[in-house]
Amino acid sequence: MMGLVFVVEAEGRVARLAQRCLEQANYTVRLLPTIDIIAESLRALPSLLLIATTLPDGSGIELTGRIRRVSALAKTPIILLASSGGEDHFAGLEYGADDCITKPFTPRELQSRVQAVMRRVSDEEAFPGAEGGEIVIDKAAMKLSVRGNEVPTTTLEFRLIDYLARHRGQVFTRDVLLDAVWGEMQFVTPRSVDACVRRVRNKIEPMRGQPTYLKTLRGVGYRFDGVAVWPSAGDNCTCPACSGAIGPSRAAHSTTSRRRGSA
Repeated sequence: MMGLVFVVEAEGRVARLAQRCLEQANYTVRLLPTIDIIAESLRALPSLLLIATTLPDGSGIELTGRIRRVSALAKTPIILLASSGGEDHFAGLEYGADDCITKPFTPRELQSRVQAVMRRVSDEEAFPGAEGGEIVIDKAAMKLSVRGNEVPTTTLEFRLIDYLARHRGQVFTRDVLLDAVWGEMQFVTPRSVDACVRRVRNKIEPMRGQPTYLKTLRGVGYRFDGVAVWPSAGDNCTCPACSGAIGPSRAAHSTTSRRRGSA
């Protein structure tokens, strides 16, 4: 068997569909209709949590944030099931979800997303430190090296690759990246992110037409799949997602206060 998956979903039809899809992929599945899963998760230690963003007794997004604060579960992969895109996707990723799927989903989509998340976890276990790093990010010197070669970057390009690499395997919408990398800069739009991503790809990808480090998830955003290292000891990320400062008010603000203008 591939591992144990908790499906936290109160809609019986959706939960049963997810169960069938995952069992076909050789996972063991348990169905749970409530947000009260942390104690059971600590006992069973599932390989993955599939959580609906809306449950009868609370928010699956807020549950994700609580799980991320439990040390024994902090690295457990979480995929959210959202009834709609947009804000749920944004907030879910801010709270620490690894991916977010919009309902209704197809069996193939669910299996592919689960396999992709589990593969990233396996890669991280195989390359936990500097030995596996192909990308070296030196924040103190503002230098980026790829496969042993120093790559010149602008400040924004450096900040973008640094942020994505520190959240390896997480999918970020353009709005999240605008807040995290561009901050309060004026006259930028989500297309500014696309343009910056293209420039970074041109500089770091072995094959520009087939990205291996900086991936696009069509209709959602971007994800970093490479293995990066930081030579400066103690140089930890202080963004709101890592510090636990992200909350509903920030998520709501970010999705409604996009900047206007040209890139």
